[in-house]
Amino acid sequence: MFTGIVEEVGTIQSVKKGAKSCILTIGCHDVLEQTKIGDSIMTDGVCLTATTVGSRYFTADVMAETLNRSALGKLKAGDKVNLERAMPANGRFDGHIVAGHIDGVGIITDRRRDDNAVWYTIETAPPVLEGIVEKGSIALSGISLTVASVGPKSFDVSIIPHTLEVTSLGTKKIGDAVNLECDMVGKYIQKWCDNHFKSQPENSQDKGLTLDFLEQCGYNK
Repeated sequence: MFTGIVEEVGTIQSVKKGAKSCILTIGCHDVLEQTKIGDSIMTDGVCLTATTVGSRYFTADVMAETLNRSALGKLKAGDKVNLERAMPANGRFDGHIVAGHIDGVGIITDRRRDDNAVWYTIETAPPVLEGIVEKGSIALSGISLTVASVGPKSFDVSIIPHTLEVTSLGTKKIGDAVNLECDMVGKYIQKWCDNHFKSQPENSQDKGLTLDFLEQCGYNK
C-alpha cells in the first residue's frame, strides 16, 4: 500500500527487454534505505518488486501484463521516474490509498501556467474516466493529486511548484504518457452499485430509490 507522496525521483539506468517482458534497473538513493530484495517500490505509479538491491540502484522484473496496462514499456535509459516505498504501519497518511495497480494510461494533451501553478489536461479511455470525480483523488504516475475538473474525454489537475520540483511531472510535455490509478474506495463503490443494479428487477422499489440517491450524488448508470 502506498500514499502517492513521492519520496524520490529515480533515473532509468537500463531496460533489458525480453520477448514480452523487461528488467528495469533504476538508479536512486533514498528509497533504498532499509529496502531488501522482495520489497515493493512504486515506480511511476506501478507497484514493482525489488529483485536486486545495490548501493545506488535496484532492479525489477516487469511482466507482460504490467507492460500492457501501463506506460512502463515506453521507458528508456535516462528517463525520470517517481519512486515511493510501501507505507509503514506507523507512518503518516499524507496522500490517499494507492495500490500501485494501474487502471490505464493517459496522454497529456495540454499544459498551461496559471500564476504559480501549472495545469495539465489528461486524456484517457472512458472506462478510466468513469472512476474519476471532480475534487476526488487520482494517482498520476504515482503522484497523489486532486482532480480539478472532469470532461467527456479528459480531466484536469493543477500542480503546485513543490510537486513540480520533487517529482518527474515537471519534465512531462504534451504527448507524454502517464500511468493512472483511480481512487480505490470509489472503484469498490462503483463495483457494488453495478452488481446491485444487475441483481434487482427493473421495477424494484429498492433499485429505484438507490438509483435516485446515486444520481443526486453524480453517479450515472
